[in-house]
Amino acid sequence: MQISKGRANLMLLMAAMIWGAGYIFSKMATNANMQAGLINAIRGFIYAGIAFLFFHKAILKMTKVDLRLGLVAGFINFLGYQFQTWGLRFTTPSNNAFLTAVYVVIVPIIIWLMYKRRPERKSYLAIIIAIIGMGFLTNILANGFTLHIGDLLTLISAFFYALQIVYFGMRATNTNPFVLSFMMGITQGGFGLIWTLLFEYASYGAINWQAGLWPVIVLGIVSSFGAQTLQIVGQRFTDPTPAGLILMTESMFGSIFSVVLGFEPFTVHLLLGGILIIIAILIMQLDFSRFQSVK
Repeated sequence: MQISKGRANLMLLMAAMIWGAGYIFSKMATNANMQAGLINAIRGFIYAGIAFLFFHKAILKMTKVDLRLGLVAGFINFLGYQFQTWGLRFTTPSNNAFLTAVYVVIVPIIIWLMYKRRPERKSYLAIIIAIIGMGFLTNILANGFTLHIGDLLTLISAFFYALQIVYFGMRATNTNPFVLSFMMGITQGGFGLIWTLLFEYASYGAINWQAGLWPVIVLGIVSSFGAQTLQIVGQRFTDPTPAGLILMTESMFGSIFSVVLGFEPFTVHLLLGGILIIIAILIMQLDFSRFQSVK
């Protein structure tokens, strides 16, 4: 299977849109007193089950390399989600969203340190504009940034999200994407189950299962299986740095869906933030060498 870079980036944008809408369902689940590990476990096993249903022929031919790459990718993904959700308990939602988006800065640094590949010059400008855009989007620039314990946890999650993007783009391109998709689900579900049984079991009595279970099922089907598979396939045919910028629009789409559905009001800050993030993505997509005069 071979697809163009433009189509691959479109797949990543679709994944970001889905994850943006997923914020609403995640909020419903946490409002029903479901903890991060339990949410991870349920949506992970749903993800793996649907992946096996559709891709079982490829999965049954899994190699040791596929198994190893899938376990590592799934564990990195699990850690990112756990630290992000854990951090949200001890900081503000705006801080959490802003600091999570810092992974767009960490991605080129990891590539530079691990693979000796320097980012394109335009990457620096695009990243700066994107971070400023996130500042407007989360209203950090207006309200100020106050430091919380959860901010450190969120920064750790940003590192793991960046590592995941680099891993998909640099290491996991030689394995079957559908096998990797299945392994991501199994790993997310397995580690989530271990986490929730060890640390969250006492909270089960407070869960409103009727209100919390169906949003997690939606997350498992749409956000995990749908969006994660789009990311895995899309990143095989594009570069990690622009992939990070595109996936960062998850927060922008989350704000858009929140406004459309009436969860938050439309503000000038949301508009400015969204425009700046879109400009940053366009900078990464444009080939500026075409605009240089031919000598």
